[in-house]
Order: sequence, then structure tokens, then C-alpha cells
Amino acid sequence: MNSVTSADIQAVKQRLGIVGTSPSLQEAIGRALRVAPIDLSVLIIGESGTGKEFFPKIIHGAGARKHARYIAVNCGAIPEGTIDSELFGHEKGSFTGAIGSRKGYFEEADGGTIFLDEVAELPLTTQARLLRVLETGEFIKVGSSQVQKTNIRVVAATNVDMAQAVAEGRFREDLYYRLSTVQINVPPLRDRGDDVELLTRFFANAFSERYQTPELRLDADARLLMRTYRWPGNVRQLKNIVEQLSLFEGGETVSRATLESYLPMTVYAPAVMSASAAGGGNSDYGKERDILFNMIFSLRSEVDRLRSELDARDSGGSIAPRRDAAPSAGALISLKSERFENPEFSEFSDLTDSPVGEVQQPMKTLEESEKEMIREALERNGGRRKQTAAELNISERTLYRKIKDYDLE
Repeated sequence: MNSVTSADIQAVKQRLGIVGTSPSLQEAIGRALRVAPIDLSVLIIGESGTGKEFFPKIIHGAGARKHARYIAVNCGAIPEGTIDSELFGHEKGSFTGAIGSRKGYFEEADGGTIFLDEVAELPLTTQARLLRVLETGEFIKVGSSQVQKTNIRVVAATNVDMAQAVAEGRFREDLYYRLSTVQINVPPLRDRGDDVELLTRFFANAFSERYQTPELRLDADARLLMRTYRWPGNVRQLKNIVEQLSLFEGGETVSRATLESYLPMTVYAPAVMSASAAGGGNSDYGKERDILFNMIFSLRSEVDRLRSELDARDSGGSIAPRRDAAPSAGALISLKSERFENPEFSEFSDLTDSPVGEVQQPMKTLEESEKEMIREALERNGGRRKQTAAELNISERTLYRKIKDYDLE
């Protein structure tokens, strides 16, 4: 692969508006630039909200196809029944509503680059068609028997654990290896160090100018919280939080308490700096320990709140309903995937064993809470699934599956 200089990386960041200087981000950009001139398939791996969509643009813009067409496709937003038609086209009369012949994205982008975002959401039948395109450059329109050729570069992205998807039979193993000839890992925001502060200033300045609001200021404790918070939604979440702060707190000095009111602390507490993290370590044990501490501290906070409410009730005082106690459905969906089975953690179990007064309500399971949150989101959006999926920060296909699993039709 060709050599890439720091000046090359800086030029790309300026052209695309990428903010950050962390070594992990620089490495990802450099890897994209090195592979760009080589006509190989690339798989971009990263959590939701990390900015994976910048990397196919880097690859296309620095490659030999930069003057040809670039098409980005969100595979998770296209219904399963029409995705083959969208990607490969269809002939007139091939299905109900096909009133004419139509070119698909692979035909439209011939000679250029196609970016398949959320590629893990593709149905298995579509995966087979995609594999044929990657191996032979051939495809067949829906309702046709004529084989067509296309010369296209495929860049795909996913936030799914592909090895697990392959093991569970949700993704073809041969397609996975074909797509990931080169793999680029986009780092989560929590691993980018000082980039959090750089991005905060960048977004604050941009929103102050857009909304004509006074400059946003954060005190030292608020800045520390921004730095140590785990940012489950990554850069997308940070941008959203800074936008809200710019609108409602512009001109004020934001304290830690004020910032906490904008963050979903119920599920995602600020990251606790472990000894290994403070020393620059990056062990899996340290990360899991941090996450467990966060959950325990969140539970203890909730226990203290319940005690206070019960004491107030016993004293005849009134209790105002707490509006921010319920975590979002998107957060619950993320939390469901976390399991803590390491026996090393048993030493902390006594922190959550104390009773809460004499009245104890059974805790809802994550599945029950998730079902309730999805149902409420559907009601708020009048049953419109696209808007509901956007609110919950999940793909439409994932929402469809959850609706079916929880019998919310």
C-alpha cells in the first residue's frame, strides 16, 4: 500500500470536516487513504454514531474512481420485499406496482463506488446476489433472466459483531470474507481522549453561529464529565447534547449538575477511571470493571432516591413524580447486550443488597422495559415506524423485528 503522510490525513480532515487528533482516528483515516488506490472491497466496523460514513467518501475521493458516481445505500432502511429491486433493478411487471423497468443502484453506479451502510441487515437472499456481484461482477434484475455486468467498488459498514452474525447464521461467511478484504475499525468516542473537548468546542461554535445564541461555556467539573462520560451514542450523541445546551444554556456557564440533566445518566453513568485506564492501559478487564462500577453506582443512586420517597411518604409529604427515571428504549436495547458473568465481580454484590424500606416492587426485566418503551414510542409517533426507529436510534428492520417479537402489531 502507498505511504500516507500526516499532511495527507490533515488535508482529508479539512475537506470532509472531520474533527479530532486521537491516534486511533488518525490510524483509521490513514488506513482508508492507503487502501483507496487499490480496487478492493472494504468493510468499516464501528459503533453507531462514530462517523463511519466519512470513510467510504475518503476511499472514493482518493481512488481512481473519484470522477465516477458515488452512491450511499442504507440497507437497514429499505424493506426486505423491495431491497433486491432497489439494489439490482427490476423489469416491468415483475411484481405488483412495477409499471416500468428500473435501474438498480449497482447499474446506476457502474464504474464508481457504492457504499452499503448497515450491510448486516441484508436478507440472506440478497446476500447471495451481492456475493455474485463481488465475485463475477454479474447481476440479474428482478423479473429478468438476462445477466448484466457492472464494474463497481463496494465499501460496506456495520455496527454489528460480524463474527457473531456469521455464527448465528444471520450473515453468510463467504460474503463476510469477501467484503472484509480490508477492514477499517472506527474508534468509539470514549476511546478518543481529548477529541471530546475538541468536538464540543467545534459543535458549540457551529450551533452558536447557526442559532445566533451566546457562546456556550462549561465549568471545569462539566468538562471533566464530558471527558469521562461513556457516550454510548458517540459523536452523534455528543452533537445532539451540545446542540441542546447551545439552545437553552447559551451565555451561561454550564455546571456539572446542569450537564447531568441533559445526559441519560439512569443507564449510562460517567465512566469511572480504573487504575489501568489511568496508567494508559487498555485491558478488557479494566473496561468491564468500569462498566460494572457504573451500573452499581446508578443502582445505588436509584436506591437512595426510593428511600427518600418512602421517607417522605411516611412523613405525610407529597412526592412529585420523577419524569427522567425511565431509560430510553434505545439505551435499553444497548444495555441488553451487556452481560457480567466474571466471578471477579462478586466482591461488589453487597453494594446492592440492602432493602428499600418495607415496600418493595418487583423490578421489570429489560425485555419488559424495552417492550414498554417501544410501545410508548409507537404511540407518540402515531404508529409511524420510520419516525419511531429514528427516535429510538435503531434501524427500521430492527424495529420491525422487535414489534414482531413483542407482539406489538
